[in-house]
Amino acid sequence: MNTQSNDPLHGLTLKAILEQLLKQYGWEELDRLIRINCFHENPSINSSLKFLRKTQWARTKVEELYISTFKK
Repeated sequence: MNTQSNDPLHGLTLKAILEQLLKQYGWEELDRLIRINCFHENPSINSSLKFLRKTQWARTKVEELYISTFKK
């Protein structure tokens, strides 16, 4: 039996999501779209991942932006 997940983020890591969004928007536009300091003050993949992994509301916003951008 082959069950397919309805989760649009199934199989994606947070790092892959963030890298795709960065490629699409860049730090400046990400900061404008989702107002969180890790996208504004000395942004980096590692600092952003650290923050997003422990801050659920921010991670949710990033995941929602990914879905609205790439899963149409």
